[in-house]
Amino acid sequence: MKFTGTDSYVATEDLSVAVNAAVTLERPLLVKGEPGTGKTELARQVAASLGLPMIEWHIKSTTRAQQGLYEYDAVSRLRDSQLGDERVHDVKNYIRKGKLWQAFEAPQKCVLLIDEIDKADIEFPNDLLQELDRMEFHVYETGETVSARTRPVVIITSNNEKELPDAFLRRCFFHYIRFPDIDTMRQIVEVHHPGIKEQLLTTALTQFYELRETQGLKKKPSTSEVLDWLKLLLAEDLSPEDLKRDGANALPKLHGALLKNEQDVHLFERLAFMARGQR
Repeated sequence: MKFTGTDSYVATEDLSVAVNAAVTLERPLLVKGEPGTGKTELARQVAASLGLPMIEWHIKSTTRAQQGLYEYDAVSRLRDSQLGDERVHDVKNYIRKGKLWQAFEAPQKCVLLIDEIDKADIEFPNDLLQELDRMEFHVYETGETVSARTRPVVIITSNNEKELPDAFLRRCFFHYIRFPDIDTMRQIVEVHHPGIKEQLLTTALTQFYELRETQGLKKKPSTSEVLDWLKLLLAEDLSPEDLKRDGANALPKLHGALLKNEQDVHLFERLAFMARGQR
């Protein structure tokens, strides 16, 4: 099983190497990078490329590691016992399987995505160390041990909001998705907007990368945002000439697709004001 990207996902050579190394080593692949660089989509495309089913576990700030294994619903069992329900005699009726359990008992190898692990509490990664390492865990309520039938391909994403523990990092194969250079971005655009006119693409991408490199920008626009912007440019049938900016109008056309906070909009307005003052 070798991953080389798909028709709808452009994978750089170093990213393909990282995915295949993690699969060979049977270690989780920890993928970091700016939001919008395709980390979550990578897992879906790996599953599609290798012909494997996929299980997604999206992490929130309130998510606990135990939820990935299982949850015991003691409240429902107590309520059923008060109502005389026969189900109370079997504790398994009140065990809810988590995403790891589902991946472990899958009839075939699968891809398990643990998405945005850095959103959870700092202890969250440590709480999963043994389970991801040994590929098994114990269910205290039933006394059983759940072991993986086949080791899943585990892909873990992080936006770098928190530092992850060293013990957790040691068990992963790490890859940082760098922001695409302009040639790679052209390939990505061709996948999503095939046949876009060369002059329009060149003008738009030149503006986009200039915008990203503007000093003082609070949030740099991502790959997903430039794709949205290009979709709008095509929908409005704008020409390269329509995109031209001058000192009096520093904001790009349809800038709401690229700039997502008022500080960055004000930054470009100030740049325009300063440019007018220098005339």
